[in-house]
Amino acid sequence: MVTTAKKIWNVVSTILVVLIVLCAVFLMGSRLLGFRCFNVISPSMEPEYCVGDLIYVKSTDPESIKEGDVITFLVNEDLVVGTHRVVRVDRENKRFYTKGDANEIEDGDPVHYNNVIGVPKFAIPMLGYVSDFIQHPPGTYITLGVGLALILIVFLPDMLRKKKEEDDPLPEDNATAEENQRLKEEIEKLRAEMAEKNDQ
Repeated sequence: MVTTAKKIWNVVSTILVVLIVLCAVFLMGSRLLGFRCFNVISPSMEPEYCVGDLIYVKSTDPESIKEGDVITFLVNEDLVVGTHRVVRVDRENKRFYTKGDANEIEDGDPVHYNNVIGVPKFAIPMLGYVSDFIQHPPGTYITLGVGLALILIVFLPDMLRKKKEEDDPLPEDNATAEENQRLKEEIEKLRAEMAEKNDQ
């Protein structure tokens, strides 16, 4: 019963650790590949992107962006970020006119080339909620605490067991002990015979 429970716990703890590692990869490792992540917080781009999705945006040359593309951009000086579809392009003045797929009218202000962050390449549903939770207290502290606790729970028992085995080596089993004793007796017997021959 104990062995079964231990096996179940090992599987559960391993799955939890793998999930945490995957979340870390999708949330932070993506930057190594040149992506920037943004949470979708409004339904203006549904059904393309829904609230709670985490979109992965790749920096793109504005000159290559055309009508129909979706872009992520700075909305204002407060660094608010938006993601909408390009409906018209003004190459001469370097501006994009955008509109949310779920909105009936275009956005009020055009987007200057300089304000374009990039083009979304893909999105992971619901991961935006996780990202938002991790990035803001108390979620940050809870995540760190849970991660540390999992590491201790998964690795500490093995470390303690190895330490105990080093401090208290297992006694020899009966068969080994008997074999060692027999060898000692034979060695002593041979020594005695050799000593007797030398005396003669």
